[in-house]
Amino acid sequence: MYGLIGSFKAHPGKRDELIALMTGSVGDMPGCRSYVVARDPEDADTVWVTEVWDNAESHKASLAIPSIAETIKAAMPLIAGFGQHTVTEPVGGYGI
Repeated sequence: MYGLIGSFKAHPGKRDELIALMTGSVGDMPGCRSYVVARDPEDADTVWVTEVWDNAESHKASLAIPSIAETIKAAMPLIAGFGQHTVTEPVGGYGI
């Protein structure tokens, strides 16, 4: 399996709009086992995303899905910066 944990810094006051975009387009993403978007309780502008995929190729292919590509394009103006980005190798657990 292939995992990603990362954070985004929204422009001030835009976090909820960014979250709505990121969660609104979630649908058929072949190979995606888990996609979780979360607010950072200590920073009003930070969003965390945790993903689990069958493999890195599935994740890369998802970026070409028209609805995902459109969401990324719409989200970019709301993003002030990118924070932590960590690739993981999930080995099991509840929900995957």
